[in-house]
Amino acid sequence: MNRFEELTRSHNQTGFDCGVQELNDFFHNLAHQNLKKGLSKTFVLTSEDVPEEILSFYTLSIFEVSARKLPKKFLKKYKGPLPAVKIARLAVAKALQSQGLGKHMIINAIRQAMAISKHAGIVGLFVDAKNKKVKEYYLKFGFIALPDHVLELFLPLKTLQTMYVEAFEAK
Repeated sequence: MNRFEELTRSHNQTGFDCGVQELNDFFHNLAHQNLKKGLSKTFVLTSEDVPEEILSFYTLSIFEVSARKLPKKFLKKYKGPLPAVKIARLAVAKALQSQGLGKHMIINAIRQAMAISKHAGIVGLFVDAKNKKVKEYYLKFGFIALPDHVLELFLPLKTLQTMYVEAFEAK
């Protein structure tokens, strides 16, 4: 059985490799420092059998987005700078890719974003897709491409709430 945890020093960060140097460098060198400084939170998926081994990770941060960046249908509803949550990074170990772990990571990130929304206002969950293939993957979860920033994606709070109820509260 796998479990989600906040990154700690007991996790084997140096043993993680997703095949993308930029993500590996962040995870090996900055994830714990950013967590300690309160800049972002990194969550890891581990196995109960080997709890120190990291199967995948994602990092969440809070940021401000201009309402002007949102799709037109949101422009009447929102003005000015808006608080939001961002999946700043998400990666799956190379040996475990294409096995559905990314989906579990996104679902858990949605759960975390909903927890944040219970204590602070947010407009939704954002992610920057690294390329068109990754963008297509996020679109399957209901993310919407921002009009002038096609690799920046947005999952509105209302969609998050609906997904959360369907996935977690219906059980």
